[in-house]
Amino acid sequence: MNELTDKFEEVRLVYKNKTRAADRPQVNCAQKAYEVLLKSWNPDEISLLEECKVLLLDTNLRLMSIATISKGGLSGTVVDPRIVFSIALKRRASAIILAHNHPSGNLQASGADLLLTREFVKAGKTLKIPLEDHLIITPDGYTALISENYLGYDQR
Repeated sequence: MNELTDKFEEVRLVYKNKTRAADRPQVNCAQKAYEVLLKSWNPDEISLLEECKVLLLDTNLRLMSIATISKGGLSGTVVDPRIVFSIALKRRASAIILAHNHPSGNLQASGADLLLTREFVKAGKTLKIPLEDHLIITPDGYTALISENYLGYDQR
């Protein structure tokens, strides 16, 4: 082995496909995203602690994977765009949908939610992995920040 390369971490790109593309659900609207996300959330935790997930989509907006990004406390969690987009790049996603829950049940977007959405829109444009939407979810409903035009402009 090379003495220099033995001193550093190895980074490898590995992908194991478990589902045929034709068998993946299409997530082409906020309602579909909500339905998929709600099934992936632990019902015992959705009203307890804040959690962030990302849907990784192919070019036809078919679901490739769901990744849990972070779990936090009662009123917040850390969401680092670098982590989310590194997962999207590794999974070869063509688009993403970001989602987090509000344990309080409040579907109103906070200033921090809007700021985070803007950050993801900008990063997605740079990387050519668009943020299709950002959902705030509860067991009783959702708010879709992009499709409901919370940003005040067309992000696409």
